[in-house]
Amino acid sequence: MTANQLQQEQKQKKTFSSVGDRHYGPDDRSKVTGELAYADDFDREGLLHAKVCRSTRASATVEDVDTSEAEAMDGVEAVLTADDVPNNKSASNVVGQSQEVGLLEAKHQVLADEVVRYFGEPVAVVAATDPEIAAEAAERIRVSYGSKEGVFDPEEAMDDDAPAVHGGNNVIARWKLREGDVDSAFDEADVVVENEYQSSFQEHAHLEPESGVAWTDDDGVLNLRVATQVIEQYREVAEILGLPESKVRVRGTLMGGGFGGKEDLTVEPYIALLAWETGRPVKLTYDRDEMFVGRHKRSPFTVRFKHAADDEGNLLAVESELISDSGAYVYLSPWILLYATYHSTGPYKIPNVKADGYSVLTNNTPGSAFRSFGAVEITYAVEQQIDAIARELGVDPAEVRRKNYIEQGDTTATGQPIQSAVMLEETQDAVLDALGEPEDPDDPDVVVGQGIASSWQSYGRMRYLGDLSSAWVGLEKDGSAVVRNGIPDLGGGQRESLRQIAAEELGISTENVQVNSSDTQSTPLGGTVTATRGLYMSGNAVRKTANKLRQQLLQKAVELTDERVDPDELELVNGTVRTPGQTSDIPLGEVVKACHAEGNPLQELETFRAPTEPPIEDEVLEGSIFPDFTFSTQGAEVAVNTRTGDVSVNKLALAHDVGKAINPARVQGQIEGGAVQGLGYALMEDYSLDDGVPLTRNLADYKLPSTADAPEMETIIFESESGEGPYGAKGIGEPSITATPGAILNGIYDAVGARITELPASPETVYTAMPDDEN
Repeated sequence: MTANQLQQEQKQKKTFSSVGDRHYGPDDRSKVTGELAYADDFDREGLLHAKVCRSTRASATVEDVDTSEAEAMDGVEAVLTADDVPNNKSASNVVGQSQEVGLLEAKHQVLADEVVRYFGEPVAVVAATDPEIAAEAAERIRVSYGSKEGVFDPEEAMDDDAPAVHGGNNVIARWKLREGDVDSAFDEADVVVENEYQSSFQEHAHLEPESGVAWTDDDGVLNLRVATQVIEQYREVAEILGLPESKVRVRGTLMGGGFGGKEDLTVEPYIALLAWETGRPVKLTYDRDEMFVGRHKRSPFTVRFKHAADDEGNLLAVESELISDSGAYVYLSPWILLYATYHSTGPYKIPNVKADGYSVLTNNTPGSAFRSFGAVEITYAVEQQIDAIARELGVDPAEVRRKNYIEQGDTTATGQPIQSAVMLEETQDAVLDALGEPEDPDDPDVVVGQGIASSWQSYGRMRYLGDLSSAWVGLEKDGSAVVRNGIPDLGGGQRESLRQIAAEELGISTENVQVNSSDTQSTPLGGTVTATRGLYMSGNAVRKTANKLRQQLLQKAVELTDERVDPDELELVNGTVRTPGQTSDIPLGEVVKACHAEGNPLQELETFRAPTEPPIEDEVLEGSIFPDFTFSTQGAEVAVNTRTGDVSVNKLALAHDVGKAINPARVQGQIEGGAVQGLGYALMEDYSLDDGVPLTRNLADYKLPSTADAPEMETIIFESESGEGPYGAKGIGEPSITATPGAILNGIYDAVGARITELPASPETVYTAMPDDEN
């Protein structure tokens, strides 16, 4: 069956009324017109403006912080240092390893106290009546530093005699995979491919900066309106200020992107502290320089891979070592490493596996969450290894992949069974069809090549975390509905997906569904918009809640109809309860009124709980760690200038099994946006440091893909309806980027025989890697 035939077969599955529509909601128009209010657009009477004073050293002791000159300025209302923070430290505890790492807890400082560990670390914070006054006051704070040796290379930081970033060992997490007998497999192999790969820091570069406003209301509740992926951080704000959690309220704004950059605390502690200190509203919005020097990045990885195969292309073994640069603080680096280690086999059946991963502290900019969370950092290397094995054997790389793809029912290296559909062959075939024959370039110096890469990526948080999401749904007397769920909207249309799901379950139009989200005191907590969990968790929560109302409506409709029917014989469609004979259809409004008349307000609160597993207690990963996986293949046609090493991407073919596309327009946007972001990671984005000092501090020096760099894209959506999300949906937010770099880099090799092992693949890197007969 061809890919096109398969897609046609999928279209003949169960029909939906709202789910599956290319739906555009009210937020879309307001974004285009500029009417949508983002975090920085909110003001309050008496507003103060904040500015952070940041370290100008990557590693130093703090001998003194003199704020007197800043405090003496007209318009300055408050200057705070570490001494003014009730609880200046919070801890990250690496599950299962606290007794072994040596560093029991890496303390995160709200404001640096005694030691600064990276360039740009916050030392003090100012509130003033004017943003320019606040900025000048921050510059007038005099920080006296003492010498403290730093360490900037993660492998050097692993040495026993390396400078300790915090205290104890700089290795903060270790994760391993162990399966089979790797040594024997390599002894028996016909082909062994071994390479070292090095990725770079990547800046999130979301359009909207980190921003928020804080104030205290008449009830003494500290309110924060902030651009965040995690409104649940109101608990951490309360801990920092020493307040009851009930006295802190976080309202998330609609966001202009985040990609993990707004997952950790951003401006929240500083505006909260200043608003509480001054009794006035306080706003803080980072400028682009602060975003570069003061915020976390995608961690760079050093990856050493060794693969074994027989002469028919069967993969026999993989051995790998992964070293991630966590930067100066732990944040989420140990879990990024866990994801990378788990995904280091790629979506392949490999009987013998040995992987060792290390997350290491340095005095570089901290690393933390970024879209794809460890998977893209490893996949570009995995897929080049597969390509290299095929080239060594003289066979088509697509055939080596096809021969080794993991299948539904197989188990991963940890023993986790793959329970949902694995459409790797189908997505690869679709990509090959879409790429077609490469175009002949007009320029004799340009060579065109094509590459493909397959990927797997988990969606949903790790099972041991016991993830949950709650939703409230109510039906008004006129048949319209209100949905409340706490998940923030990152810009990917999370609210619109919930609107469509509620409309589907209740049989009403999306225009009659109002979604209220992202408020810790007026919406049930929905959890983070991270880990590609939004649709999986909150979508299931809304569907579960709305379905409970649906059953009540159908039961009441049975009592109202003249036909002898069971509730499951009725349908809710277009605001009507439809009977099998369609002789006594009932307007939904009549059913709703009948329920209200009997004292049923048609309001429900339900919680969806993800499957759970026991906590991870050993550094050797075992068992079912993730809820499920999204499987994909992408292909790239690239053009390489052999005189300059410049690479342009002519075309991307992007095939993903999304389980069920709740909104195909949003799905397409996620896939194509992720692919362009992956293109940037592969070819141009490079956040550079010199002994911890950032050299890249603005968008003029940090090259991002522009519309001119975005190639022709063909998006191919498969719908197996086998996922763990609502209606069988799978996650797509992060999987969209995972395969792109590998496909592009394999395309470069196909064009000029240059195996790129260091990201980004700059013109100099590509030119240097080309064989002599090409350049």
